[in-house]
Amino acid sequence: MEEELIIEAQHIGRLLTQLRLARKVKQSDAAHNSGVSRSTIYRLEKGDPGVALGQILRYLKAIAPGSTLQDLLNAADPALQAPADKRHRVRNGGAAELPQL
Repeated sequence: MEEELIIEAQHIGRLLTQLRLARKVKQSDAAHNSGVSRSTIYRLEKGDPGVALGQILRYLKAIAPGSTLQDLLNAADPALQAPADKRHRVRNGGAAELPQL
């Protein structure tokens, strides 16, 4: 595979990871809501270019309902405007936080 395609896939993976973390969505919750396996989500966030486009779109919908791939690539979501935090785990929030997602 061409190096440019690998770099693009990794960029998309980083954006999805940053968006998920900024919205405080656990990987397991995103997997459940998108119907994509957790191992595939791991591959997606690591930038594996072998992940199908449909899986990427379902995952995006699960972590940022209403967002499009174009929004992701343009970093249009306000969560992507904030400085990237160091890698951290998302812990369970309360039921009060769910409507904000």
